[in-house]
Amino acid sequence: MTTLQTTPQSVPRPTRGVVNPAAGEKIFRLERYLPEADLAPFVEHFWLVAWTLPDGVTHVQRTLPSPCIHVVFDAGRTAVFGVVTGAFEYTLRGSGRVLGLRFRPGAFRGFLRQPVQTATNRELPLSAIFDCDDAEAEQRVLGAPDDAGMVAAASAIIRTALPAVDPQTERIAFILDAIQHNADITQVQQLADHVGIGVRKLQMLFKDYVGATPKWVIRRNRLLDASDLLAKGSDIDLAALAQQLGYYDQAHFTTDFEKLVGKPPADYRRSCKDPI
Repeated sequence: MTTLQTTPQSVPRPTRGVVNPAAGEKIFRLERYLPEADLAPFVEHFWLVAWTLPDGVTHVQRTLPSPCIHVVFDAGRTAVFGVVTGAFEYTLRGSGRVLGLRFRPGAFRGFLRQPVQTATNRELPLSAIFDCDDAEAEQRVLGAPDDAGMVAAASAIIRTALPAVDPQTERIAFILDAIQHNADITQVQQLADHVGIGVRKLQMLFKDYVGATPKWVIRRNRLLDASDLLAKGSDIDLAALAQQLGYYDQAHFTTDFEKLVGKPPADYRRSCKDPI
């Protein structure tokens, strides 16, 4: 991938972690852009959501959690968002746009200068981390004329507090990649054996750098695997899917899935076959 120059380089639109992505595509524009080279060790990508809805029409979009910290520029709600361990819902109405920066897992440790878990399920003002005025920073980004201008304005704010690159970020990336791409990893001990780190040390590393436990990250990935399958209309037997994901029985899988996605697995599969 080449780096961002005057015009931001887009990357494929995400579907993983977006509830009922086919329906969402009819409601809002979702883009992702790469950061410039100096930000790449810290920022995974920029994401932008823009929408225009008729008067009286609203759309509630549900997004599933990730082990990442986000800086979000949103009118009246601009903030640093720590790892959110539950699903996130956003109501779209009228016209608007939001720009976010998804930081690489572990990469915000240098900005925060304390264990990332201290920010979990919390919102912090930009000025707590970056050298800026919160209201002025929000206006500068959201007032930019186009996507490229928004990305450039946000990048300038992030640069006011760039820390040294921490080699632990690559270690975290390796571990999370192992979780995502090895569907047979359903337990913390399996992960520890796979990456060659003791369970206790793994738990402390996640507390310091990720902001969520290894167990939570594993379970979240397996539920994302399930939601992806069902969103694509897979006719996989749900009891077999639950077993495949490491659940003791289908009932526990259904409970966790509904808590995260908002619907039981069977209902979610049906809803995705007929997007609004």
